[in-house]
Amino acid sequence: MSAVTSGAPFTRTRSAKRADRPQKWGNPVTYFIALLLIAVSLGPVLYLVLGGFRTNSQITVSPAGLPHPWVFGNYTKILKSGIFWGEFANSTIVAAISTIGVVLLGIMVSYVIARYDFKLKGAMYALFAAGLMFPLVIAITPLYIVIKDLGLVDSLLGVAIPQIAFGLPTTVIILVPFLRAIPKELEEASAIDGASRLGFFFRMAIPLSLPGVITVAILAFIGSWNNYVLPLYVLNSQSNYTLPLGVQAFSSQYSSDTASILAFTSLAMLPALLFFAVFQRRIVGGLTGAVKG
Repeated sequence: MSAVTSGAPFTRTRSAKRADRPQKWGNPVTYFIALLLIAVSLGPVLYLVLGGFRTNSQITVSPAGLPHPWVFGNYTKILKSGIFWGEFANSTIVAAISTIGVVLLGIMVSYVIARYDFKLKGAMYALFAAGLMFPLVIAITPLYIVIKDLGLVDSLLGVAIPQIAFGLPTTVIILVPFLRAIPKELEEASAIDGASRLGFFFRMAIPLSLPGVITVAILAFIGSWNNYVLPLYVLNSQSNYTLPLGVQAFSSQYSSDTASILAFTSLAMLPALLFFAVFQRRIVGGLTGAVKG
């Protein structure tokens, strides 16, 4: 009993010394490089957003200055425009179709590769991995020919379907480790309890791999929202334009109105930016789980 009571003050003294010990801040060069990267990343975004609150004369006199006075007319004019909201709706439809397709097809393919043994399993996985080395821009010309033969030119589906195909490699690479990490004992226990393979897939596999599913859904949505090259080739009529094409058309039509162009660009990128800011922890957690798996 005496040993316990005599050791307690010693423990508290050590804890107090650790609390009083000054915190090490690390190498100042590291903080300088981090701040520099943050400035480089956020500088253009802040310039676009703040530029929308200025007039053209303010931008001409002081390109890097702050709004003085603040002008809200550029943003309100765009928000009242039916063209902007039409392009916003088109981008939302394409992003929703692409995201749903990537998640549904990706998780089914990943489940088969991760949980079943069959011939050419390694070759199939390697094929999806190789797909990461071929971005959409490289295949845009033959892809346009296929879309034209299918009669999907100037159609939102002509943009969404190729985005699903090119989003599958990333999805499979991320989801396979999650699904492979599920213990086989858990699947055997579910079978003993009467669950079918589809029952295990929907009730156990998907919930256990939910961090990876959310990650690929976020990446697919942001990639679809920011896609410019494919809609440029596929969409012809302005009524079907997505927001990246809308920014280009608006910039060409109002080339002398720099402040309005900055406001339109800011509103076009705002949904993807907010989406990424809200779910960035999910993305990091999903990618970390994929690496560990």
